[in-house]
Amino acid sequence: MTNCLIAYQGEPGAYSEIAALRIGQPKPCESFEEVFAAVEKHEADYAVIPIENSLGGSIHQNYDLLLQHPVVIVAETFVKVEHCLLGLQGSSVQHAEKVLSHPQALAQCRNFFSSHKHLKAEVAYDTAGSAKIIAAEKKPKQLAIASKRAGELYGLEILQENLADEEWNITRFFCIAHADNPDTSFLKNLSDTTQQKTSIVFTLPNVQGSLFKSLATLALRDIDMTKIESRPFRKKAFEYLFYVDFTGQQNERNIYNALRHLREFATMVKVLGSYGVIA
Repeated sequence: MTNCLIAYQGEPGAYSEIAALRIGQPKPCESFEEVFAAVEKHEADYAVIPIENSLGGSIHQNYDLLLQHPVVIVAETFVKVEHCLLGLQGSSVQHAEKVLSHPQALAQCRNFFSSHKHLKAEVAYDTAGSAKIIAAEKKPKQLAIASKRAGELYGLEILQENLADEEWNITRFFCIAHADNPDTSFLKNLSDTTQQKTSIVFTLPNVQGSLFKSLATLALRDIDMTKIESRPFRKKAFEYLFYVDFTGQQNERNIYNALRHLREFATMVKVLGSYGVIA
């Protein structure tokens, strides 16, 4: 496997493609469901999925899909989101009428729209997809918000850089593999894995103090929890799944004991993976 095939959601030039390029050869897919299916059917060696953004928060659909498919997290990577305003050669902000992009990108550029009230924000299926539409339709009064790479790929002019309201706009991606073949030896740029994270998901009985008790299994062993996310449990109304990230590897003695303790009272515990960082 000299050049791994990496599934991602979006068009070439999407931020997900930037993450995929760090690992191997990108394979574009239309939806997140197709991304997971590509790994499940062995049509791709790995996939990258955005899991949270420093401004927009968690991508809830992907949390749900992690539980629904036979995949395991084998790495994580972080991509700095640098939105650019793109247009056809010779177009301008002053004469434009609308700007296309993914809804999250549009939301991250509110200050730009508040200072350019003549521009109408229009939702597109993808940041890079909006650049592709502008290039194909050749309408100078339409602009797009996407990455610099998207502008280069579709031959668009960069009218303005650093469009986002905040500089610290970073998306965290999981790299996933089929659960039957979680081999990381083919991953490019996998940095030191001695400091790993582990992600788990669990459900709890609806009794007083159960969440406190579950978190105590980590706290009592000095395991550093880095994130907790709750999601509705689709199989039962008003019950919840808890997704937790913490530092360490699942086979370490204290983590092994914490998970064994958690399984004594949790109604379900699944380890989603232990993983290092791709730089």
